[in-house]
Order: sequence, then C-alpha cells, then structure tokens
Amino acid sequence: MNVTTLAEAKAHLSELIDRVEAGDSIDITRRGQPVARLTAVARPRKPIDASLLQSLTATMPPQPQSAVDLVRSMRDGDRY
Repeated sequence: MNVTTLAEAKAHLSELIDRVEAGDSIDITRRGQPVARLTAVARPRKPIDASLLQSLTATMPPQPQSAVDLVRSMRDGDRY
C-alpha cells in the first residue's frame, strides 16, 4: 500500500487513479494522519446463463479419454 499527502493527491489524481486501476491501494494523509483510501471498485460478475451453457456442452463431441487419464498424462508429460 502506498501513502501520499492530500496536496500530492490533488496534483496527481489521474496518475493515482491509473495506479489504483492497476491494483494498487493508496492512502491519503492530511497533516500526517490518514484520512482516505483509494481502492478499485469491485466489478459485478455477469450471471451465467445455464441454458446457453448446456446447449454449448451438448454440441461438443465426447472426449476420447477420461478426465483422469488426461490429467495424469499431462502431469507425467511435464515430469519427464
């Protein structure tokens, strides 16, 4: 977390907003005391359309091997 003074925040607000969008959290102080915190807004997730997902998976061809065998082959392939 970064700390900046109120005067610096006023002078460089656009830069601070860019940093917050990138994931930083910034505390703003007045006379050495923290008075505010800039953090990114949590964006709401879109709801999943179950019927659309079912129609998509229904059109997919069956896989030639089970998920267990696929994961095992991927794991062993990375190991050797």
